[in-house]
Amino acid sequence: MERFVVEGGYTLSGEIEPAGNKNAALPILAATLLTDEKIILRNVPRIRDVETMVALLKSIGSEIIWLTEDTLSVKTNLPGEKTIELEKRYAGEIRASILLAGPLIARGKNVYFPPPGGDVIGRRRLDTHFMALETLGAKVKTERRGFHIKAGRLKGTTVFLDEPSVTATENAIMASVMASGRTQIRNAASEPHVQDLINFLNSLGANITGTGSNVLDINESSGLSGGNWRIVGDHIEVGSFIALAAVIGDGLRIKNAETKYLNMIRHYFSKLGVEIEISGDDVIVPGKQKLVIKNDHFNEIPTIYDSPWPGFPSDLTSIAVVTATQAEGMVLIFEKMFDGRLFFVDKLVSMGARIVLCDPHRAVVAGPSKLVGTELVSPDIRAGMALLIASLCAEGRSIINNISQIDRGYYMLEKRLSSIGAHIERVSD
Repeated sequence: MERFVVEGGYTLSGEIEPAGNKNAALPILAATLLTDEKIILRNVPRIRDVETMVALLKSIGSEIIWLTEDTLSVKTNLPGEKTIELEKRYAGEIRASILLAGPLIARGKNVYFPPPGGDVIGRRRLDTHFMALETLGAKVKTERRGFHIKAGRLKGTTVFLDEPSVTATENAIMASVMASGRTQIRNAASEPHVQDLINFLNSLGANITGTGSNVLDINESSGLSGGNWRIVGDHIEVGSFIALAAVIGDGLRIKNAETKYLNMIRHYFSKLGVEIEISGDDVIVPGKQKLVIKNDHFNEIPTIYDSPWPGFPSDLTSIAVVTATQAEGMVLIFEKMFDGRLFFVDKLVSMGARIVLCDPHRAVVAGPSKLVGTELVSPDIRAGMALLIASLCAEGRSIINNISQIDRGYYMLEKRLSSIGAHIERVSD
């Protein structure tokens, strides 16, 4: 068991760069199943979730080699059997295992899935996936211990998603690429990682239009080729670094920050008083900021809430909470999408934060609060990063346990943060 030992109170400065977007890398790795030709993927974050997806793909025959620390060579070699049963030790560890459904049924395979894993942040339904795949011609049988998906001849049609689910959209896209005729996906998710998947598939020969919108048109492809692709940078990691720099920074430049994806992130951080400058594709967060929450008109308490893209990302809700603890004023954080995301705030309260958890979806934060180091446990990826930010700006020493959760989403985090002045050490029991 590993943990972080963090000495708080040291200012951070210099330059840092986001790793590749894990939420783009995972579906793109799944999409390599759509071709038997070799694919080179660059800027792949070598984090725990990606390593698990690599192991899962290898278990069904893919030949995958790490050429460098962030570059993968992938060649699909599907088994001859009609039915593939995914290994529980891998599929049950990551939520993204469900992303193998679309490409495998597109290749004519029946698949048995154990229940997917992932963060425990509330109910995460799979109904939208099943509905989309059934609309295209697959047959789904569910049970508590897993589910079977039987491939038929997939036919293009109109697929209306009952919610703009990111992974359901990605599954529908991958299944539709080889469906006969034309498919239209309506109420589709349009997050940057969905866009990256579409652009990747088009580079292999797919014919998908509507990128960045909630209506996608997909024309049948006779077959996809190999290729070479660079995973887009992680805008969630950029948002995390912005928050870190705002609460304890002495001037930080975030390089290659994918600034085209930061409009709503910048807007909501500005509500917390965070000043951000754009220089080309870099973000500069000036140092020693005095954060003051900006009230709405008529002096009303402002609200920060998440919503599907291009709204504020749910993955940054936890980060916004800890930023608000260091800002003067009061703000309502409204987590609309997941009913367990805010259950980490008791740990911030134990450090001295002034937070009222109104219900599973809403928390009122009053600041600024002087935080004090303590022993903590990381419950999920994003809450883990929020607790690390809190520990870095707290007085004294903090110990963060269960950092395997943080490792699932952030690449070599302690080394990268140490390079800009953080006092953080990874230790093993």
